[in-house]
Amino acid sequence: MPFVLRAFFGVIMQELRRHGVRKPNDILSAHAETPGAGHGPRTGTAKAAAGAAIMLALAGLAGPLEAAELTARDVVSTLFKAAPGSKPNFAGNTLDRLDLAGLDFKEADLAKANLFGADLSGSNLSKANLAGANLDRATVTRTNFDAANMTGATILRPNIYATLEASRTEVPSFVGAKMSGAHLGGRFDLTSFHGAELTGARFGPKDHRNEVLITGRAELVSCDFSDAVLRDANLSRTWAQYAKFNRADLKGANLAYANLKGADFTGAELAGADFTGSVLDGANFTDAKGLDRVRGLQEGLHRGEGTAPVSR
Repeated sequence: MPFVLRAFFGVIMQELRRHGVRKPNDILSAHAETPGAGHGPRTGTAKAAAGAAIMLALAGLAGPLEAAELTARDVVSTLFKAAPGSKPNFAGNTLDRLDLAGLDFKEADLAKANLFGADLSGSNLSKANLAGANLDRATVTRTNFDAANMTGATILRPNIYATLEASRTEVPSFVGAKMSGAHLGGRFDLTSFHGAELTGARFGPKDHRNEVLITGRAELVSCDFSDAVLRDANLSRTWAQYAKFNRADLKGANLAYANLKGADFTGAELAGADFTGSVLDGANFTDAKGLDRVRGLQEGLHRGEGTAPVSR
């Protein structure tokens, strides 16, 4: 028997002996014994108490019940009962694989919630607190994350499109979302991150070596990052053809070996960004700033036909 279990049952036996129970089998008759029936005045209640002590001890061994393990019905009920202006609290809860489609989360607190594989299609999570939440493999078709706090959240390999063809009518929205340090991987084609805060965010799988045959990159084709803050973000090896980075802050961002064909960087802040090995055919750098401090840009432009940048 493992040491922890031996110690645990030792504590139980001490409790039993304290109540006058010498053998564990004596507990089986505890409920049938009552004071005054040939037993001492405390025997029946003592044994019952000992049995209760064991129940409590077992509960302690198992740890506290996780209020987090809610059902979809529990979530719907909580949202329905929420007073106007209040923010339902699901922080730290386990909501994985639940059908939560079409719900208005009323700016709920979902910090560090586990939403792995949950169906959030058509749900309104705008202004919700999803800091540190796990949204890996979640279905986020038409999900509204606008202005949500998603700092440090993970969204790896989400389900977005009903078919292999990307559609603007199906994509989620992250307009103005706070996503510093977030980790996104999988296919997000056509999705809007307009004005989002993505400082230090990472786009791509957990490990390129282990996921090459599944999703070895983040796909951001025609995504809108206009006015977004992407300082020190990692977009290396992404597919971001025709993406819009107009006026985006990309200082110190890593775009090495990314496919940026036709991407628009008009007016973007690029000081310290790394374009080493990137595909820049047809990319537009008109009025972009900090170009004299960009790595790998000229080489990339020479490989393709990107718009000649104006140094600023």
